[in-house]
Amino acid sequence: MIFLEYRILNEIKSPEQLKNMSNEELTALCEEIRACIINTVSLNGGHLASNLGAVELTVALHRVFNAPTDALLFDVGHQSYAHKLLTGRFECFSTLRKEGGLSGFMNPKESDYDPFVSGHSSNSVSFAYGIYKAKAILGQQGTAVAIIGDGAMTGGMVFEAINNIGADKAKFLLVLNDNEMSISQNVGSLARHLNKIRSKSGYHTFKGKLTRFLNKIPLIGKGIYKLLFRSKKVLKNAIYHSNVFEGLGLNYFGPVDGHDLKAVENILTIAKNQDRPAIVHVVTVKGKGYGYAEKDPDIYHGVSPFNKESGIIPCERLDYSFIAGQALCEMAAKDSKICAITAAMTSGTGLNRFATEFSDRFFDVGIAEEHAMTFSAGLAKGGMKPYFAVYSSFLQRSYDQIIHDVAIEGLPVHILVDRAGLVGEDGKTHHGLFDLSFLSGVPGMTIYSPASFVELSKTVTDTADSTVPVAIRYPRGAEGKIGVFPYTGKEFDTFFEGSGTAVVTFGRLSYFAYEAAETCSATFVKLNKVYPFSNKLLDYLLTFKKVCIFEEGIRAGGIGEKLIACLSHREYKGELTLNAVNNEFVEGASVSAQLSLNKLDKKAMIGVIS
Repeated sequence: MIFLEYRILNEIKSPEQLKNMSNEELTALCEEIRACIINTVSLNGGHLASNLGAVELTVALHRVFNAPTDALLFDVGHQSYAHKLLTGRFECFSTLRKEGGLSGFMNPKESDYDPFVSGHSSNSVSFAYGIYKAKAILGQQGTAVAIIGDGAMTGGMVFEAINNIGADKAKFLLVLNDNEMSISQNVGSLARHLNKIRSKSGYHTFKGKLTRFLNKIPLIGKGIYKLLFRSKKVLKNAIYHSNVFEGLGLNYFGPVDGHDLKAVENILTIAKNQDRPAIVHVVTVKGKGYGYAEKDPDIYHGVSPFNKESGIIPCERLDYSFIAGQALCEMAAKDSKICAITAAMTSGTGLNRFATEFSDRFFDVGIAEEHAMTFSAGLAKGGMKPYFAVYSSFLQRSYDQIIHDVAIEGLPVHILVDRAGLVGEDGKTHHGLFDLSFLSGVPGMTIYSPASFVELSKTVTDTADSTVPVAIRYPRGAEGKIGVFPYTGKEFDTFFEGSGTAVVTFGRLSYFAYEAAETCSATFVKLNKVYPFSNKLLDYLLTFKKVCIFEEGIRAGGIGEKLIACLSHREYKGELTLNAVNNEFVEGASVSAQLSLNKLDKKAMIGVIS
């Protein structure tokens, strides 16, 4: 599809074309990029504010470097929309986040300009450094540059990489896109340190003026320059007092106005030609160019389709995240041991109210899921009742901590596994399809999967005094038909008893299974406590001639396979079937389309049961 109103974007087929454009053309191009992003995201939904803030930076990067020979890695990849528009994907940009269309993140299957899949945070520096070293060892042309947001800098993996890079003294470049705003407000000493650096931006201005002055002095000018800057750390420390990046071995450049295209180009060019590792600190405005997003960047971080003229985003219905947060607040008001932990996702996990009302018991640790899990273990060891609310996809990062720091001691850490199952348009990097497989393999872990708001609220409350680790998983969005599944407190509930076929599932799929079982005159067995299985459940299922299991999770090692193994071990003689997500990554689409594709909707269930 051609957008005739985008005069310059229409002509951009390769970022190489940017190198010969005039300042006027570049300014107009940046305006067109912003307009295209706003228009597309208002129709399709997506990440708005972060992309609007990175436009000039992206244009400058493509003018200074030669992609794809030079690999540009955006972290997190949801700030890569301008990059997509400049690398031959303008004509299909209207398919962004649509089934079969462009991904909302970097994706090598889309373009050679995307070096890696970038749906998670804080991994770009390690990946880019690996590409850089591979090129050097193999004698290949080009370099690799990591472009990382200040929110992602709270992830410890970044500093593991920087420590390695600084020790190696490699000629490697890291670009810090500092918009002072991640999904949740940046927390910790690093955020305070960046604020300190931003407030003292005179170093490079002073250095430039002094250099020009000294070079004009005949005979002795250059000698004085060399003497002064032989140990330039002295001058920098006088301005900054201390700089964590310099301390780790990186040559620091910045901060620079990220919306001054020429200034960004100049500083990138200087840093590119250093003979040691360097970091360029670029300060941008999240939501730049769209007033509503500039005013409320957190609201316009990730949005559903909205009215671009009024800025009005349709109100979402109550969702599981909100219900979980409300339950925690009600508990915390009565029990001073209740505390909540998040990894930079306060709003996303429904903890805004808790953060306000119980600030002394609320902990946002930044993008540091590993730390969050072990910190929760420490809280539990100290006598608190910690609830760590985290997206299923991000929980994967803390697997070792779950085993080593929580489970081995059997500490009663409560994991609120948000966004469990299929999540829709965000696609394969964000689906919560693996938690059942890895959590059910952890000794002592108890897993619940409520199917309604009432069940979720009561499960959160009733497990508060658990003496073992607990995981409570729930999907993105709203519940199905209200009132279908009241809370009973049982490990499993049964409906339409009396047939020879049992339909077994849990969570969101319960609504489809209920209707499919009723249609097929089968018995519906809804698991409330998903794992471990009780003898009562296994004994009950042995009475059926056919057991049909449906699971919104990966098939390998999931609940379905474990249930089949248990029944087989008890010498079950009937027919066993399992429908789960195949052992592959699911591309972005609507949740309903993804459920249908994986044969987990009502229609597919009827076909299996019949």
